[in-house]
Amino acid sequence: MTEPLPGDIGPPWARLDQRMLLVHPVTEVIRFIPVLIGSLILGTSSGNPAWSIIPLALIVGFAITRWFTTTYRVGPTHVELRTGLLQRRELSVPRSRIRSVDIESDLLHRALGLAVVVIGTGQQADSGEKFKLDSLDARVVPALRAELLAHTGRPAAGPDVQATGVADAEAARAQSREIGHWRPQWVRYAPLSLTGFAVIAPVVGAAFQYGLGEWLFESEAAQDIGDHAVAAIVLAVLGLIAVIVLLVSLAACTRYLTTYFGLRVLNDGRTLHLRHGLFTTRQITLDLARFRGATVNEPLLLRLSGAAELEAIMVGENPRQKILPQAPRAAVERTLAELLSPRASPPPGAPSGVGRPEALTAPEPRTAAVQHVPPDQPAPLSIASSPSAATELVSVAQLTARLTRHGPVARRRRYTRALSPVVLLTVAVLAIALDTPVSPWWWLLPVVAAALAVALAEDRYRGLGHAVLPRTEAGPAWLITRAGSLDRDRDCLEAPGVIGWTVRQSFWQRRSGVATVIAATAAGKKRYHVIDIPLPQAWSLIEAVTPGALGRR
Repeated sequence: MTEPLPGDIGPPWARLDQRMLLVHPVTEVIRFIPVLIGSLILGTSSGNPAWSIIPLALIVGFAITRWFTTTYRVGPTHVELRTGLLQRRELSVPRSRIRSVDIESDLLHRALGLAVVVIGTGQQADSGEKFKLDSLDARVVPALRAELLAHTGRPAAGPDVQATGVADAEAARAQSREIGHWRPQWVRYAPLSLTGFAVIAPVVGAAFQYGLGEWLFESEAAQDIGDHAVAAIVLAVLGLIAVIVLLVSLAACTRYLTTYFGLRVLNDGRTLHLRHGLFTTRQITLDLARFRGATVNEPLLLRLSGAAELEAIMVGENPRQKILPQAPRAAVERTLAELLSPRASPPPGAPSGVGRPEALTAPEPRTAAVQHVPPDQPAPLSIASSPSAATELVSVAQLTARLTRHGPVARRRRYTRALSPVVLLTVAVLAIALDTPVSPWWWLLPVVAAALAVALAEDRYRGLGHAVLPRTEAGPAWLITRAGSLDRDRDCLEAPGVIGWTVRQSFWQRRSGVATVIAATAAGKKRYHVIDIPLPQAWSLIEAVTPGALGRR
């Protein structure tokens, strides 16, 4: 404990666990490995070993001083953190602004019985301003998390926090129900996303930058092939592609296993609790009062294999807060139904009316501002659904709601955009052919490109759509919008989360009589687009989601 300052009012300041003196030197040494390697080379070449020892001593000494210079305290209204040796920094967070409390533990922390607590306030702070307590005794962390999240309705620790906090946290967890569970066989879906390419592409690019390409194409074997062994060249290219695909798949599967191993999603009616990780375990707690909807992400390869990803639309959280990684569509549907269900009952002992987040039980949607002057009275949007049917639809809205197509103009625009590059490619090949004779094989380029463009345009149009689920006694209205082909998102946004509307028309959209409607919200991606909708339907859509937003009741 630290000594209180003169005039300092509040609970005493506390230090991190002493076992951090074994953690921080190791992590800092790993962080500065390039510096240590450089100092080792310098010391060896100069014949002075001190050049190798001095940087190591400085790094370890700096890591040790963090224990003496880091203090924190949890007050009745604020959580405070003091850090810094040469430049002192004090960070104060109101407890009412705490959005999440995440817990991380890598192998070293777990071996020493420590954990890292990261307090999130929904603000995009710099890394130096994150409220991060590294390292705390893992036994007191559940009680600390329960106390910090007491304003969300979770059971708080009693007077003796360390004695009763763990029991309260375990009781809260026992009241939770599991709405999602990771299974090892899901790893087969990992290579179907682009995460592996994100890992391998920089490595391959660096290898070619440092001479791999010259070694391949200027080696004696490559010169012996010459220009007459087309088949050998094709086989070599196919072999290289196969090796890259294999490496990408292995990288994606490795990342998938290490990140999401043992994933469990628990819902106690007030918060979502996620736990996952193989080497570094993470525990994420999300306040359901800030839940505004969900997104089903369906990249092309995942969609063809019958899989998808599930993300939550949260206020003040990661704009793409993943709930389920690549998983079978049936598993995504089950978890999504639990998230969007308006009939979730409160956990045992909860006060009346606390079971569901306030956002899902708001009595009246918010009136939103529209940034466009509407034309004459448009035709109303027809929505045929009984309250009971709407209640059933809300629980699985992301996957079962019937979407309204956007018409022939939207389809024409998809084809125009997809075929425009093909036209330019054809003109380029034609210009080259008029200047110098070219092989007939060159004309395969625009033909293949046209076939791919047509398939892409049709798939983009089929993926384009929207729907509005009307407000019922069980919950608010929902806006569902879907777009994309190679990376398709199906967003389900609740009406009370919409804080503004924009109706946007480009030059060509005005000529075609369509518009893009943008629903603004403080959650998730902030802007959710309904693309190329006929203009008369745009006003009906806004009125259906947020009645009175256009000034007409």
